[in-house]
Amino acid sequence: MKRLYLITGGAGGAGGAALTVGLSVLIWWFVSDHSAPPPNTSYQLSTVPEAVDDMYEGCKGEMEKVNDKFFKKEFVGTFKEAWKHAEQCSNKQPNPEDKALTKIHMQAICAYTSNITYDEFNKAVRTGKNIYGSSFKFHYLHLWLTTAIQTLNNNQRCHITYRKTKSVFSGNVSDIIRFGSFASSSFRTNLTKYGSETCFQIETCSGAYLKDYPDSGTDEEEVLIPPYETFNITQIIEGKGEFKPLPDCKKVFILKNAGVISELNCKLMREQSFLQLMQNM
Repeated sequence: MKRLYLITGGAGGAGGAALTVGLSVLIWWFVSDHSAPPPNTSYQLSTVPEAVDDMYEGCKGEMEKVNDKFFKKEFVGTFKEAWKHAEQCSNKQPNPEDKALTKIHMQAICAYTSNITYDEFNKAVRTGKNIYGSSFKFHYLHLWLTTAIQTLNNNQRCHITYRKTKSVFSGNVSDIIRFGSFASSSFRTNLTKYGSETCFQIETCSGAYLKDYPDSGTDEEEVLIPPYETFNITQIIEGKGEFKPLPDCKKVFILKNAGVISELNCKLMREQSFLQLMQNM
């Protein structure tokens, strides 16, 4: 199967090599699971080129050191409310296999899954590429949620998960797409509150099963997919009852993992202006 890997940059300012296979660039605006879009609104699937897709490959340690300086600046509004709400949830003891998961990682998971800042955060992630490092409002949460997913993923294999929406999505077989935000999916096929207009069966290899760490515990058996993971549309199934695992869905996209695109990888650590800004904060 074709896989797409595009990781630009890295620690120390070196430009990254890029291997691209079968890339389809389309204009796309993705609606989050928990928002209430107008019914039957149509959206085109794509790679979401304006997404904040930093995966911090090669610079996690350096970013963790400077990222704390963002906290005071960004600790306002829905993020402040969500972070405070997540304090008690984050006191859970991590499972033995997840010993690398810190309290900050767990608080990021709890804050995100509380849904208090979900819509604002994911909209910013989908569209914030050009303001990343400046007026983007969620550097702190983005880093810790990304590295939380990666920490959990280290002890997991690829997963088959499901995602339901209330909107109409279009795309073509063999298109390469991304969700372009932190996309919630589930092992469960019977979650009805997110809609059944367009659904997805997803093979994710970068996503992570969140276990009982979310604000709601294990109720939704959530697998969280990062913005940088790419997928190949291998099949599109039309009609209720035509796809047995999701019989209530009108349309189902079958997605297979196709690698990653991280155009912003370690971008901030490669910019002298950003490093100077951090020294002055």
